[in-house]
Amino acid sequence: MTLDRKASLDLALIGNCSIAALVDRMAQVVWMCLPRFDGDPVFHGLLGTCSDECDGLFAIELENACRSEQSYQENTAVVVTRIFDDAGNAIEITDFAPRFQTKGRMFRPTALVRRVRPLSGHPRIRVRCRPRFDYGARAPEVTYGSNHMRFVGNGQTVRLTTNASITYVRDETPFLLDGPVSFYFGPDESLTHHPETLCREFEEETVLHWRLWTRRLGLPLDYQEAVIRAAITLKLCTYEETGAIIAAVTTSIPEAANSGRNWDYRYCWLRDAFFVVRALNSLSEMETMENYLRYINNIASMTGSGHVQPLYGIALEDRLIETTVGLPGYRGMGPVRVGNQAYEHFQHDVYGNIVLGASQAFFDKRLLRQPGVDDFERLEVIGERAFAMHDQPDAGLWELRTRARVHTSSSLMCWAACDRLAKIARQFDRRERALFWQERADTIRSVILSRGWNAETNAFVESFEGRDLDASLLLIAEVGFLSPQDPRFIATVERIGETLRRGKHLFRYHAADDFGAPENAFNICTFWYIDALARIGRKDEARDIYETMLACRNHVGLLSEDTNPVTGEMWGNFPQTYSMVGIINGAMRLSDGWESLV
Repeated sequence: MTLDRKASLDLALIGNCSIAALVDRMAQVVWMCLPRFDGDPVFHGLLGTCSDECDGLFAIELENACRSEQSYQENTAVVVTRIFDDAGNAIEITDFAPRFQTKGRMFRPTALVRRVRPLSGHPRIRVRCRPRFDYGARAPEVTYGSNHMRFVGNGQTVRLTTNASITYVRDETPFLLDGPVSFYFGPDESLTHHPETLCREFEEETVLHWRLWTRRLGLPLDYQEAVIRAAITLKLCTYEETGAIIAAVTTSIPEAANSGRNWDYRYCWLRDAFFVVRALNSLSEMETMENYLRYINNIASMTGSGHVQPLYGIALEDRLIETTVGLPGYRGMGPVRVGNQAYEHFQHDVYGNIVLGASQAFFDKRLLRQPGVDDFERLEVIGERAFAMHDQPDAGLWELRTRARVHTSSSLMCWAACDRLAKIARQFDRRERALFWQERADTIRSVILSRGWNAETNAFVESFEGRDLDASLLLIAEVGFLSPQDPRFIATVERIGETLRRGKHLFRYHAADDFGAPENAFNICTFWYIDALARIGRKDEARDIYETMLACRNHVGLLSEDTNPVTGEMWGNFPQTYSMVGIINGAMRLSDGWESLV
């Protein structure tokens, strides 16, 4: 059985905060980049292939398979797929990337483990491990040993080690699965133990790691299963070595069919990262914020008092030149892009996102490293830039490529930067600096209230002196600019609902952009709308929409970037951290309190 090129995003994510992979319902690894998130996709079946239809896949196929079941082991990043035929034969495939503490450090190799065992009958399986290099353009040189295969090319070598017959694996010969076999796909290194023994131990340790990690989360009473899956997914999108947080593990899944809105999201947007940090903070998962602060401090030291890009590479790369490669694209809908031109943009909300992402650390006494005055002074430089840019045109939150305006949401985040710096200054008892930043926040506030509000529309609008609505204005109460009960915020929520809502889904905006009018709803906007409705007292309506969004998740609880409001089909890069953040935020806003059980 080969990959269905019309497949949906019914995929499970596995990873270990170094690498990630996507596994489809038939246990085919259809996406995996090495040696890190933004690397060469050695398995790229999700975006098609330049050659044979099985190239770019790691498939373990049951002969005459007719159906499958797939789920995560509870509270882990370990996925289990059971595959059946009509004759009573069945197999189970367990997939994960090792992650656990050993010898005083986190063990997270750039490796994938696949464990296979017979469940019933006398199953015959075929193993197809066909990595390719250079975005599918280059076939590897393959060498063999007694229990391994080496794939060499494009500056890297990966090794598949197994206790299955290497001849059968090499020749893709179907064979009887009469006992468990394991596959370790990773660095070109010899394993220290028998593959089955080592992979079993790695599975046990990885399962324990994730269950202990989950146990430490501060969960809401309701929607716990959805929140746990969202939290683990967000954690898997962190690059632990540097602290960067990627927006999604894929590139070029279009926002809508044949739209050309195909982007590479395997980088760290400072905006998205702030939302991830805040969502995990709300669950008392502080480690991600601590790691991200290291990343942010490096960004600040690189940029000095000048322009900060909206995104950087996961190792601080500041040039993410956008090109296209020869893969056909998701369901044949190219282009496939590598890099992202948005690194050249001026998006002034980034300054607020930096300060907001760091601000809780100055008040949270649980952190191993408490930020000091020098950290505050580093953020003040960012604040100076925020104040300078608060009324200047930019590409905006939605990264418009051919149009610049003074976006209200960008000015809002510049206000948030100054407002939070005033609060941090008070925390350090620096009264003069607190007054300085409060005055600047008040100045920006006055500008937004006078230029971002449209009395005729009776709402805050997308850009100063404009008329269009924009879902990002739902953040006005969330960042504390206005009380949720302020009539201007309530009116804005109502107008956005009237203008941008399609059924129970919300669009980013309604005006045409560089690619025409948007076709699909943007999931995070729907979640922002849910939050705003709950804040203004329409909680039952908010809960109804929230549960509709939960129903839009795939079979293992993941969401992409966009949803078709008519069919419910998922589009856009996957899994999208923004969307998974919305699941957590919605649950925290809507859940009953634990005290209701007493």
